[in-house]
Parts: sequence; structure tokens; C-alpha cells
Amino acid sequence: MNILITGASGLVGSRLVEHLGAHGHQIFRLKRTGNQTGEFWQFDTIPQKLLEESFDAVVHLAGENIATGRWSAAKKQRILDSRVRGTEQLAAFCAELSPKPSVLFNASAIGYYGNRGNETLDETSSPGSNFVAEVCQQWEQAAEPAVQNGIRVVFGRIGMVLSEKGGTLPTMLPSFKLGIAGVVGNGKQYVSWVHLDDLVAMIEFTLENDAISGPANLVAPAAVTNREFTKTLGKVVNRPTVMSMPAFVAKAVFGQMGEELVLSSTRVLPSVLMRSGYTHRHANLEQALTACLA
Repeated sequence: MNILITGASGLVGSRLVEHLGAHGHQIFRLKRTGNQTGEFWQFDTIPQKLLEESFDAVVHLAGENIATGRWSAAKKQRILDSRVRGTEQLAAFCAELSPKPSVLFNASAIGYYGNRGNETLDETSSPGSNFVAEVCQQWEQAAEPAVQNGIRVVFGRIGMVLSEKGGTLPTMLPSFKLGIAGVVGNGKQYVSWVHLDDLVAMIEFTLENDAISGPANLVAPAAVTNREFTKTLGKVVNRPTVMSMPAFVAKAVFGQMGEELVLSSTRVLPSVLMRSGYTHRHANLEQALTACLA
């Protein structure tokens, strides 16, 4: 397939380019403008050579990093704009192509469901009402021009990505290796995770499976609590995990981000992919963490 990708230089995008290229797909990259003024994550004027190409699939991964820095009002606006405005522009571009791509994979997040305690969630579950959930809802709605023009759109709701090359895991490792890590809050909040290798394979699976459209949770089949995650990572690095961070400390240190990402509980099942026959490469957390750190 000819596949156009945004966010190709990020953690997920760079691995996806490598994976799809190894499987014989032709990759094209659409980059953001270098000098951002006004609307934040607008793309450059679409290069003429891309307008002349015929794309079988488009993968949209670009967006402001949500897990870095405290969420000031300006940061929250960038988080929203990066997803909504960029998606609106890309969806309109796809709708105007002739021929149109058969599928648009639009990245989203399990934050769509909000903080739901120990409730088991799948793609039919209702959305949450906090900031992240509202961003995800607008993010997905922004792809409507593609949907209305007959393009199959997949909303990949991604969980916490495990990789040694970036994301959350490398930031956690120093404290775990020093033996000063522990549970956060009461440790009962659920973490829905996915190994990076599974994530890129899942994206490819949705591109190739015409029966998949709409929301698809891209996570491992078994979420774990923060306490279980902490104990498992401690076991993998062979260090104790006796420390703890009370919820009020997490809120004080990280602000709203801590409340909605670190302390939030989202127990998600990848029901759509499992029904469609996807087989996870890393379904067990200990095995996945060991693979990351090998």
C-alpha cells in the first residue's frame, strides 16, 4: 500500500514507518510547518508531489505531547488545537483527493472514557467528562469530513505505550532502579497498557481489515492496577518498591495532569480487535516489560 503518515518522527510514528516499510509498504510523510504562527499544529501547504500521489491509507499520529509539563491554560489549548485543527485539515485533504484513500487511521486515546474506577470498558462505553475525555471526543469528531465522504475511519484509542525508547517507561526507570519507587495514590487505579510492537502491528491490522471502522481500543487484553504495575516493574528490574506517593502529593507535583493521567483509572478491553482475530504479541505485563528492557 501507499501510506501517508503524520507524526512519523515520534515514538510510535518512527517505529510504524520501520514496521510498514519492512512489510513492503510505500511510506510518505506529511510534516508540520517549521514556523508555527497562529493555529498551532497546521501542516505545511500540501506539497504538489503528494497531491499527485494516490494513497491507499492515511495514518494520523501528530499531536502535542500531553504528558510533559504542567497543564497551563496555554498548554491545554495547544493539546486541543494540535488534535482538532490538524485532524480537520487532514480529513478535508483526504476528502478532496481523487481517488480517495480507502482508510484513515486517526489516533485517539483511552482518555476518551475518563476516570471510571474498576468499570470494565469497551468501544461501546460512554465517554467521560474531564478535560482529556473532552479532547478525545472533539479529536474524533474532527475527522467527520472523511467519514462523510465515504472513507473508512478508524479511531485508534491508544493506552499507555511501553517502550524503552520513549514515552512513560524511561522516565519511571531511574527511580525503580534506585529502589525508591512505589505505588501512586491508593494503587487501585487501572492502567491499560500496550507494548509498542503490538501497537504498530495493531495499526497495520486495522489498515488491512476492511471490517474495522469507528473506535478501536489499542491496548493489551488485561489491564492492571497501579499497584500490580509497580510490583511487576520492580520484579523485572530486581528492586524493591516499598515507597509510595500519596494522591495529594501527585496532585501538588503534577497538577491537573497528575489527576487525569497518573491517578485516573481506565480499565479497557480491546474488544474490536480481539473479535476481528488480532493476536497479541505481548499480552502479559511482566513479559512485555522484560522485552522492553532486554
